Amino acid sequence: MKVLLTGGSGFLGRHALHALAQTGVEIVGTYLHEPGPARQGVTWRRCDLLDKDATAALVRRTRPSHLLHMAWRPVYGDVANARDNIDWLKASLDLAAEFIDAGGERIVGAGTCLEYDRSSEPCDEALTPLAPATTYGACKHALRAALDGMARASGVSFAWARIFFSYGPGEHETRFIAYLARSLLRGEPAEMTSGQQVRDYTYAGDIGEALALLVQSAHVGEFNVGSGSNAALREIALELAHQIGRPELLRLGAKPNRAYEAPVIVADLDKTVATLGWRPRTPLRVGLAETIEMLRARG
Repeated sequence: MKVLLTGGSGFLGRHALHALAQTGVEIVGTYLHEPGPARQGVTWRRCDLLDKDATAALVRRTRPSHLLHMAWRPVYGDVANARDNIDWLKASLDLAAEFIDAGGERIVGAGTCLEYDRSSEPCDEALTPLAPATTYGACKHALRAALDGMARASGVSFAWARIFFSYGPGEHETRFIAYLARSLLRGEPAEMTSGQQVRDYTYAGDIGEALALLVQSAHVGEFNVGSGSNAALREIALELAHQIGRPELLRLGAKPNRAYEAPVIVADLDKTVATLGWRPRTPLRVGLAETIEMLRARG
């Protein structure tokens, strides 16, 4: 098995790379600016995936049997409605077509919980309607549908990991948990919304393990990758502030809630647990402590 891992030098990509590398499979990781960590069995290839010709050359040169496609523009805040999400949709379809034409056997795509409709119930792959409220969510939704059709027409195996909210060492400092933790560690006010929104946050290392399992399995269809637990953002923020010891710097309600945000986004994990045998191992309290420690070490 040779796995082409796009976005392997990114936040979640590195965790997927680590989990895959531990299984001994051959990995070709893509990067644009800097390669990821050197590991046995991993070859890094620089490629601008928005360049159709460069993507075609990469696939023809490496001839992977499996594709784990995670590369996408990082989505923070209102970037979720940026139009270059459409560019990534097009580039992803070009990549998949090249992979299929080169004799690839299995595609695993990285989706998002933002494909789901607004709901107060846990998101179920078979029951919850898909009605994304952002350009990012809409493009991921369109990509899943297109890849499913391409896979069926070509006989390629296809699975879609619908990833919920992630956190952990290596995440961008503008993301919710990293931003709050870094601000508090610096002794600066940490501003946020009211924090009433309920979210499903999962430690990035656990997500990487789920993706590695999915790539190496033969299971097809859509799979939620989350914690299955619910916590209000204010609860997460208060736990961070407690662990760091600076609760007085937390500014709940300093920022307005975004109109497109659903009040509750939580994963139903029944299908993923039953099919893959995967369940996240890292409690939120422990994952937050490891994230804080990483940020402290960076200074």
